[in-house]
Amino acid sequence: MEIDNRYIRFDWAVKRLLRDKANFSVLEGLVTVLLNEPVKIIEILESEGNQESEEDKFNRVDIKAKNQRGEIIIVEVQLTRELHYLERILYGVSKAINEHIQLGNKYDQVKKVYSISIVYFDLGKGSDYLYHGTTQFFGVHSKDQLKMTNRESGVIRMKTPDEIFPEYFIIRVNEFNNVAKTPLEEWIDYLKNGHIKDDTTTPGLSEARQKLLYLSMSKEERIAYDRHISAVMVQNDVLSTAKLEGLEEGRAQGREEGRKEGEAETAKSIAKEMKSGGLEIEQIAKFTGLSLDIIETL
Repeated sequence: MEIDNRYIRFDWAVKRLLRDKANFSVLEGLVTVLLNEPVKIIEILESEGNQESEEDKFNRVDIKAKNQRGEIIIVEVQLTRELHYLERILYGVSKAINEHIQLGNKYDQVKKVYSISIVYFDLGKGSDYLYHGTTQFFGVHSKDQLKMTNRESGVIRMKTPDEIFPEYFIIRVNEFNNVAKTPLEEWIDYLKNGHIKDDTTTPGLSEARQKLLYLSMSKEERIAYDRHISAVMVQNDVLSTAKLEGLEEGRAQGREEGRKEGEAETAKSIAKEMKSGGLEIEQIAKFTGLSLDIIETL
């Protein structure tokens, strides 16, 4: 990518630039593409994740938004870099719900949370780059889906749990290797490679082309950003090195375990031959190193 067409990484932008109301349209585009419905951001909520220091270990931004039906929703964006990622996602969603309901409010004030985790590291097993999860209840015997009765504005209507319970999106950036053809793929291409098509019409990305240019930052911002990129590269290198060392250590352990298992099987084979030849068990144990109990079972 040419330097004059270089775009800022999303993990930096979402915590520094996109919290500005003038830049909401970029985040709105990502959420709109994922939820497949127009979403309008009302405000960025202050939470433990909205910190700007280099030592900040929380990668979480909470967004208060309104969908096309006028419903208020909470969107939690996590740039997850945690070992126990599922627990971290659950914790973040719980915090989002708890932090944004006032003490004494009725439970009908609980807002639905959409958790969006953008993962820039290897994560579990699976071939897809996007996973989506909802909560639904099905009868153990009847297999029917449970629906709940709710009274809203004097009208009784049925709701399914997935309309209330949190909804989860996990974007595994490293697993995306496609040519970007759909709006979703264009977004993932930007998240992974920093690519934005010149003629893009994807929600949020046309705005990102204007707002997230590297050269549009001040000198101080560019220095801070370059320092951040260097820190990410060092972190990734450390993680990769640790992973390779772990694999090599595992292989070494495997070889050692295999050698020990082979020696044990050889000892048993020798002991069996000695036993069939009439040698005393005590003598066999002394020669092979096997216990008397093991020898007796041969």
